[in-house]
Amino acid sequence: MEKKRFYNGRYEWIQVDQQDSSSIARLQRQHQLTDEMLTYSLDKNERARVEFDTDDQALLLVFNVPQQEKKDNHFETSPMTFILKKDRLFTFSSRNTQYVIPMMERILVQNPLQTPIHFLFNSLFLISGTFFPLVEEVNSDRVHLNQRLREKTTNKNLLEMSDLEIGLVYLVSATKQNAVLLEQIKALSFFRLMDDNEKEQLDDALIEAKQAVEMTQLAFQILEQLSGTYNNLLNNNLNDTMKFLTVWSLLLTVPSIVTSFFGMNVPLPFTNTVFGWGIALLISLVLSGWMLIALWRRIK
Repeated sequence: MEKKRFYNGRYEWIQVDQQDSSSIARLQRQHQLTDEMLTYSLDKNERARVEFDTDDQALLLVFNVPQQEKKDNHFETSPMTFILKKDRLFTFSSRNTQYVIPMMERILVQNPLQTPIHFLFNSLFLISGTFFPLVEEVNSDRVHLNQRLREKTTNKNLLEMSDLEIGLVYLVSATKQNAVLLEQIKALSFFRLMDDNEKEQLDDALIEAKQAVEMTQLAFQILEQLSGTYNNLLNNNLNDTMKFLTVWSLLLTVPSIVTSFFGMNVPLPFTNTVFGWGIALLISLVLSGWMLIALWRRIK
């Protein structure tokens, strides 16, 4: 557990590791944090949410933070919890969200004279910005993957495209939840306690979150369109293959039908002539050619 004071020692920022149970227990005793808020703070699978406890005058905010390292060849997100109570801001980070702490420290170095609310929204603004490099990386991977697919459509390349789609699903869902969360703050009684500068910073964080939503959605739509295009190409290739096999199977039936007639033990034309096999072959070729022309016109 790390503590930092800012605004000439008036406010305090307390950073807690979610895995440090002893520090969390001590924190609860010292600052009277409720069990409900701590439960939300320590849940690794908690969705983005915001709540304001009017009795304790405490704001709970769970924000989706993108992981910087890929998992199973795609990006995912992890929740990071912020609790604002009186003159203190509490942050609960995990291994996947630990990189946010140095970013927040730089915010304090650049502007130490800011309130905890302003500090919180500044941090959320920067977290929303961390989605952009990941989406740009996905777009770059998509371009290179598209080039490989144009050369040869393999199962490996298609599976890589599926991984990109899965990662974008996580990012789109996370950015949407973050934007909705910031919108919900305006409906809380907490919003009326904020000054004009803090409300302006909230609007900036909301604009950045909406830009992240638009960017991730655009990348997902492009990738989805590309995936649908290659699915259609594969279906067309399969149809062409089936047409080819169907035509050849029909053509091969003609010689077998003709020769089966001449193989019967009944009197037939050309049975006793030495050129009977050639005549049967000629009949087969004529009928096969006629069928090939008819099928070709039909297909076109």
